[in-house]
Amino acid sequence: MKKDDKGYVQEIQDQEDDFSRWYIDVVRKADLADYFIVKGCMIIKPYGYALWENIQQALDRRIKETGHQNAYFPLFCPESLLQKEADHVEGFAPEVAWVTQGGEEPLEERLGIRPTSEAIICSTYAKWIRSYRDLPVLINQWANVVRWEKVTRLFLRTTEFLWQEGHTAHRTEEEAQEETLKMLNVYTEFAENVLAMPVLKGLKSDSEKFAGAQKTYCIEGLMKDGKALQAGTSHNLGQHFARVFDIKYLDEDQQEKYVWQTSWGVSTRLIGGVIMTHGDERGLRLPPSIAPYQIVIIPILVKKQREEVLAKVRELYDKMKDTFRVKLDDNDKFTPGWKFNEYEMKGVPLRIEVGPRDLQKDQMMVVRRDNGEKNSLPLANPEKQLGDLLEDIQQNMFKQALEFREKNPSRTENFEEFQKVMEEKRGFIYSPWCGKASCEEHIKDRTKATIRCIPFDQPSHDTSCIWCDEGDTRWVYFARAY
Repeated sequence: MKKDDKGYVQEIQDQEDDFSRWYIDVVRKADLADYFIVKGCMIIKPYGYALWENIQQALDRRIKETGHQNAYFPLFCPESLLQKEADHVEGFAPEVAWVTQGGEEPLEERLGIRPTSEAIICSTYAKWIRSYRDLPVLINQWANVVRWEKVTRLFLRTTEFLWQEGHTAHRTEEEAQEETLKMLNVYTEFAENVLAMPVLKGLKSDSEKFAGAQKTYCIEGLMKDGKALQAGTSHNLGQHFARVFDIKYLDEDQQEKYVWQTSWGVSTRLIGGVIMTHGDERGLRLPPSIAPYQIVIIPILVKKQREEVLAKVRELYDKMKDTFRVKLDDNDKFTPGWKFNEYEMKGVPLRIEVGPRDLQKDQMMVVRRDNGEKNSLPLANPEKQLGDLLEDIQQNMFKQALEFREKNPSRTENFEEFQKVMEEKRGFIYSPWCGKASCEEHIKDRTKATIRCIPFDQPSHDTSCIWCDEGDTRWVYFARAY
């Protein structure tokens, strides 16, 4: 975006001209993250990490409410342990980083830095689980993982990233399937009610599922450039890893049986999803539920009433600090106009301005980041009205994102139309697919679109596959994706 008359919002690319450049500009200018000298690694700066902490705390509470406990497992995995599960290693082998030397001594066996923790955790569960009384095991960990990616982008795909990964073990297949869908629904509710990000949920195709999983379910958001973002996954692992790592228990009937397992996770790519779902030409727009500052107070200072204004805004801050995440910016090294621009860039949901004229009227000016509306509120006891405004902003941001998604889906049974939409409009395309991986691959080769999910609700009528014209189809959502 070009400079305006006052020089604000500098060096942000227009979304419509170059969305990728706009995204990087916003991440950098909003002070969320920076690059490190190691390719693909990022430094999450304090404002970006505060955003992650709010996401983490809100999701962690939901995970614990469903009966899970947090633990921590090692970062390193011996190569022999990774090799025990061939499919899993094959799926991750190109991305695994290896440690070959400790200090000055070469290691007898290479250590993989976890790309995910199935091998590490499953080998541990094999020691912990002995009886049906030990089940279910419901454990989550917040950790970092490393995947040696060829192409990286801040938050969306980095060599090292932060995430949570749940790993559970159950007596029966039914219990494992119930757990898998339960956590999928937790992610869906979290994305929509906390991140204000509407998502589609459903089953992944076999070619898109997690290596070693029996079934993979996902939530998919639509970004403002028309691409999909996989925002979370929940895997029913069946007994695959249990058989490989010999995770057995003695059941009530005195028979030894293999456990049934699940795993599920989301990562710091959610921050990228929030940026691309809500951001605009002035930078970030953050839902109040996760914003590091929900409110910023900016005094308008002039010499005559400087101390009077400062006293009032400090009093206002003291009243609000226990109710909201609020920042008082009384730094006189920057002009109010510079500050307005700065906090718009950072996506702060509400801005409060207080100057001499406001004091005369015993009021303050309140500006919404989601739609730019300005309203005057009384200075005395504004907490209830501000709380209502923040709730309205949260709901409005979800509504805006949902309206965008609903304007951008297409439904077609014709492949030529499919190609045209994918080139000109993008978004989700709802089309019939016969279930064959070969058709899925042909569509990807021709359009760069992949099956994002197979929704649970299916039309009652059958039709022909969009690629091969054969029947016995399922309707699926296609899109180009990050």
